[in-house]
Amino acid sequence: MKRILFVCLGNICRSPLAEGIAAHHIAQKQLDISVDSAGTSSWHQGEPPCSNSIKVAHMHGIDISSQVSRPVTDEDKNRFDCVVALDGQNLSDLESKGFQNVCLLGDFGGYNGADVPDPYYFPGFEGFEKVFEMIERSVHDLIEKVNNGSI
Repeated sequence: MKRILFVCLGNICRSPLAEGIAAHHIAQKQLDISVDSAGTSSWHQGEPPCSNSIKVAHMHGIDISSQVSRPVTDEDKNRFDCVVALDGQNLSDLESKGFQNVCLLGDFGGYNGADVPDPYYFPGFEGFEKVFEMIERSVHDLIEKVNNGSI
């Protein structure tokens, strides 16, 4: 079984969406891949995803409400085959923590290495929908590449 970890800063908006979208896609395709998410910080440890992330996921038939924020750990370095950063700063932070198997989610889905922006930088709920769409497209491409062995 391949194991994927999605990582953003606080693990309350972007990486929970990535985990939920990936888990939903994996279940639909009945793939032998497991997913989790974490943050490079522990600021929100133990908290659920933010309400707007839960809402946008629910609008697309995905339930992320039971997820709980956690920081990345040293054990994650060996537990996951692929660690996926949601932006360049998180990629740098993971590499500085000694992670070797790291990639950027924006490298998938035709985004040419773009950062998945923090949805709080957009006005209102619009940012969450835009971020959901980018994550969904990127995650589907990533999962297909993991499944066919090219990652």
